[in-house]
Amino acid sequence: MSDTSVSCDLVSFQEQAIGFIEANCSKRGGGGGQIVGDGVTEARAFQSALATAGLAGLTYPAEFGGAGLTKEHQEAFDEISTAWHLPNQALAISHGMCLPMLNQFGTDTQRSTFMPDNISGRTIWCQMFSEPGAGSDVAGLSTRAIRDGDQWVLNGQKVWTSGAHYSDYGIVIARTDPNVPKHQGLSMFIVDVADPAIDVRPLRQISGAEGFNEVFFTDLHIPVDWLLGDLNQGWSLALAMLMFERVSIGTGAGALAGEWQSQRLINLAEQLDQTQDPCVRQGLADLWIRERIKVFVGKRIRDAVSAGKVPGPEGSIAKLNGALLARSIRDVSMQLLGPAGQAWEPEGGTGEQWSNFCLAAAAASIAGGTDEVQRNIIGERVLGLPREPNPFKDVAWEQVPRN
Repeated sequence: MSDTSVSCDLVSFQEQAIGFIEANCSKRGGGGGQIVGDGVTEARAFQSALATAGLAGLTYPAEFGGAGLTKEHQEAFDEISTAWHLPNQALAISHGMCLPMLNQFGTDTQRSTFMPDNISGRTIWCQMFSEPGAGSDVAGLSTRAIRDGDQWVLNGQKVWTSGAHYSDYGIVIARTDPNVPKHQGLSMFIVDVADPAIDVRPLRQISGAEGFNEVFFTDLHIPVDWLLGDLNQGWSLALAMLMFERVSIGTGAGALAGEWQSQRLINLAEQLDQTQDPCVRQGLADLWIRERIKVFVGKRIRDAVSAGKVPGPEGSIAKLNGALLARSIRDVSMQLLGPAGQAWEPEGGTGEQWSNFCLAAAAASIAGGTDEVQRNIIGERVLGLPREPNPFKDVAWEQVPRN
């Protein structure tokens, strides 16, 4: 294809994307874009329309439900959609973490079976990693999978699983060999969340929302061909998925960083007649700059992902930046609202919206690995600092002391 034809194709694609977004989305910073409930119904409908228009899964292969287009098309779509709210937040984990894992590590059968419905929003996926005794130290997990003929039998518990209560499938990591060091005996599986052997229990947050869950597995039977990647190679896949998660949180697909909040806060400052306050102006300018830095970091990472690379330590940079940004948004919004950010009329309104954001902001420093974990990764893998000592590095998992 000639450069001219590529240019014309991109122009046609851009026109199509603009028309679709204008017809199906609301502008950022305006009154629209607020989440009602968990937004699942809206996300499914939006993604279905996106797929029908040929605009879903742009860089994924057509034979697996994608559009089979280039990273230039994805960049064009991202640029066009920057100023708009896309009502697909409930799909952030499904598309930002699970879909790239299926595409990169799944067999052709797994990809043809699961990816089309994921891309179109017919199914939603969740990630099942953290456990009560294995949070930042995911490799210390205790959930066990034991081979039984042509199935695996899974028992254990996960916690802080976002979206499990509305997900159709999940990707879970479990211990398949306890007789080797903890990083070496892990494997990754696909699970059907509707299976009665899986018990999903929502966790009520301080804001009253129930976005996280604890998940219990009791003799869950998993088909052998639902093993994702190679047996006992789960840690390598877990690292890849964690990086996809950190990219998703840090580049804007997560619940906290998914909006251009600076414009909403600028609008709020105008409504409250605080735009001449020098401290307010400095805080808003800092947010505006940080959000644009987030966009540039995100573009660099998405380009690497589109080229088939698993995000490296730059994913931790993006994630840490996203967490710091969420806290800055919290501080500026509470500064603007004052007492109205802590007490409001029964009908809620602006004060309640920003208060809920404030209460949830701390989660950005925990989900996907704490800020301390991200700084360790950056220190070791970017700055070349020595690793922290680990006295149990070469000890079999079952011999490591645990609470």
